Amino acid sequence: MTPNSSPPAPVSRPRRLGWGFLVIALVVAGVGWWSWRRVAGDEEVSNEPPALADGQKRAPGEAPPKSGSGSSAALERRSSPGTEDMRVSVLDPAQRERLERRELWAERLERAKRTLESYVSATRYPPQSRSIREHPDQVELAEPERTRPLSREHPDVQLRLKQDRVFVVGDEVVHFFVSCEDAQRQPRPCQVLSASAHEAEHMQGAGAVPAVPVAFTDDGAGGDALAGDGIFTGRFQPSKQGFPLYSGTLRVDVQVRSDKAEGTAFLDILYTNSPPAAFTGKVREVLADGSLGLYLGINVRKAGRYVVAGRIDDESGEPFAHVSFNEELNEGQQEVKLTVFGKLVLDEAPTFPLRLRDVEGFLLKESGDPDRELMTTMRGSVHTTNEYPPTSFSPAEWVSEERRRYVDEYTRDVDEAQHMFDQTFDEGKRP
Repeated sequence: MTPNSSPPAPVSRPRRLGWGFLVIALVVAGVGWWSWRRVAGDEEVSNEPPALADGQKRAPGEAPPKSGSGSSAALERRSSPGTEDMRVSVLDPAQRERLERRELWAERLERAKRTLESYVSATRYPPQSRSIREHPDQVELAEPERTRPLSREHPDVQLRLKQDRVFVVGDEVVHFFVSCEDAQRQPRPCQVLSASAHEAEHMQGAGAVPAVPVAFTDDGAGGDALAGDGIFTGRFQPSKQGFPLYSGTLRVDVQVRSDKAEGTAFLDILYTNSPPAAFTGKVREVLADGSLGLYLGINVRKAGRYVVAGRIDDESGEPFAHVSFNEELNEGQQEVKLTVFGKLVLDEAPTFPLRLRDVEGFLLKESGDPDRELMTTMRGSVHTTNEYPPTSFSPAEWVSEERRRYVDEYTRDVDEAQHMFDQTFDEGKRP
């Protein structure tokens, strides 16, 4: 370029950008082509049949082996650089079926073992001598208490109903307690407008005996604990209040008012006018075969199957055991045996002497409603045992023909499941 020549025209900015984009496109295309060629080469290598092992030759004209496509073939995937070869094995149908059966019998074996262990554990003590923890509803004699809305129109007003016993015999008296409260269990004004006792509607021939009134008061008398506390108490003695010859369920209906709300409720008792047998109050204790037997005297007036139950507390008054008797008794002077099982004593380790309390019983009827005739309950402490060292009791579990039969049956289930489970492994070893 001479001094007199004119300078070249400057390249415009859009033109420079165009050349830049062209160069970038060429670079990207080149990289893509190179990558495609590399992948294609890998596929060619991976599709080639594996090399023959050393010393193994292919016959002239022999076709190269085809890649396996069956479900039993082992598939090999070429690994990427820096990783190990990955091998995926596909099971044939026979192997898959064997594994499924193995899982099935493993589950059955576990279930059979649990059943056997649970039964053995649950029956290590006899049914007539059990831990009181298994009978939380039997720790005390029944004194039902419940709440319910006074009426549908006033669900916020709750009626609290309680009674000091359910089973009433002969000349015994039952007390009922009625009070009102709100949803937060705070007392509300309450008044028993009326109450009457009658045969329960479900009893056969109900209505033959007319209903009788029952007085409820809050004056601190007739069994009422405190005058004016809002708890109304009703005293009912069936033998003296219209039901001297009746046996069965009696129902007391109450009509209650709380401010402007009114409603009704009922309370039931089971009544026996003449008990079929009576406890004499005599108790003797015998330590034999590693267990403690308490023999209660009983005068049987009506022969049949009797059920007797009592509670055992330790020296500190802590509930320890529930003991019972369920056998046939003949008429006359008899004894019922309540057993404190030796292994139960060793397992629970109560402090001696033990105390027998709250013993109740009844004659079980073969048919009819009610299904029992009640004996008069011995409430409170009945007998206190002597003191015995732990060595006096046996650690042996309870044994009976029934228990042995069930244990044998459950053991056979375990053995069968174990055999079938083991068989699935033996099948895999066969050629």
